Amino acid sequence: MKKMILFVCVMFTLAAHAQKQKIESYINTYKEIAITEMMRTGVPASITLAQGILESQSGESDLVKGSNNHFGIKCKTEWTGEKMYHDDDAKGECFRVYPSADESFRDHSDFLKTRAHYAFLFKLDPTDYEGWAKGLKKAGYATNPAYPQKLMKLINEYQLQQYSLLAIARQNDAVGKDEVLVRGEVKEVKEGKAVKEDKVVGDVEVIGDVKVVGEVKIVDEVMEGSGERVETAGLGNAAQKTVAYPAGIFTINHSKVIYAVAGTSLLALANQYDLPLGKLLEYNDLAEMDILDKDRLMFVEKKQKKGAVDFHTVSSGESLHDISQQEGIRLENLLEYNNLRKGTTLSTGEKIYLRTITQAVVEKPVVKNAKKITS
Repeated sequence: MKKMILFVCVMFTLAAHAQKQKIESYINTYKEIAITEMMRTGVPASITLAQGILESQSGESDLVKGSNNHFGIKCKTEWTGEKMYHDDDAKGECFRVYPSADESFRDHSDFLKTRAHYAFLFKLDPTDYEGWAKGLKKAGYATNPAYPQKLMKLINEYQLQQYSLLAIARQNDAVGKDEVLVRGEVKEVKEGKAVKEDKVVGDVEVIGDVKVVGEVKIVDEVMEGSGERVETAGLGNAAQKTVAYPAGIFTINHSKVIYAVAGTSLLALANQYDLPLGKLLEYNDLAEMDILDKDRLMFVEKKQKKGAVDFHTVSSGESLHDISQQEGIRLENLLEYNNLRKGTTLSTGEKIYLRTITQAVVEKPVVKNAKKITS
C-alpha cells in the first residue's frame, strides 16, 4: 500500500514538473511579443501571457495546433480570414485561423482594444492585473466563473508581472533621458511639462492619458476600436494631430471600417471588399474620387444613423465630415441633429450632437483630468 502511495506521489510530482516546464517554455517563447503588444496597445503583458497559457493549454490545444489561435477568439461578423470549426461552448463553433502565433497575439490585442465593452479596462493602471482579470470576466471574455482566479494564479506563480514592468521600463527608456513619462492625474500643463496641481493652464485641455515627451501629448480614446487619437501641444497653442489605427477591418460604432493611406486606388479598394465604387463613396459621404487624397477612415458598410454617445467635442481643425467618420455616423444625420449645413465651419470645443436631443439622455461634462497611462 505504501509503495502504491509513493508511486502515485512520484507520478503526480513528475506530471506537475512536466506541466511547469511546458508553461515556462511557453512564457519564454512568447514573452517578447507580449511585451511588444503591451507597448503598442496597452494590454498588460502579464494578462496576455496568462490568457495565452490558459486558453491554449500552454500552446498544446487542438485549436492552437490547427489554427495558431492562442486566445480562443471566435470568428465574429467582421472576420474575413481563414476559419476553423471547433467544439467549445457549443458544437462546431467558428474560430479564427492565423498564419502565425505572432498574428494571433496581435489580433488578441486589437480585439480587446477595438471593442467598446472592453474600453473600461484601458482606464486601469497597466500593472493592475487583478482589475484586468476580473474585468475580462465581467466583459464576457470567458464563461468560467473562476476565470479571474485562474489568470491571477498563473500571474503570481510564474511572476508574469515582471513582463508588464519590463514593457513600462522599455517605454520609459524610449521616451529619453530629457523626457518624462507621467502617470496618474495631471491637472496642469506648464512649459511643456505636466505637473500635479489644481488647474489647466493656457489653452491646453487635458482630456485623456498624458505623456510628456518634451512637449505635451494628450491621448483621447476614440470609440470602438478606431485606435488612439494623439494631440500634441508645445509651448504655444498650436496643436498637431496624428492617429494610429489597427490594421485590416475594425469597427467604429458597430460599422466595419478600414484605415486607408493617401494614394490608394478607390476602385481597387472597392473591389477588395466586393463593393461597387459608388457604394464605397456613398458609405463615406465622398464626392467622386479615383485616388485617396489623404489618409482616411473608409467604411465598407453603411454607417449608423446615430452615434454611440450623445455628442462629440470638436477638436482644432475638425470638420463635420471628420466627425461623421470618427464617430461612424452618417453625415446627413449629423447635419439634421445639429441643424447645420454641409461645409459649416466648427469652433474648437463646440459640442456636436450625435443623436437627437430627445435621444441624448444627459450631457456628460468634458473630463479635464488626465486618466492613467495605459501604454
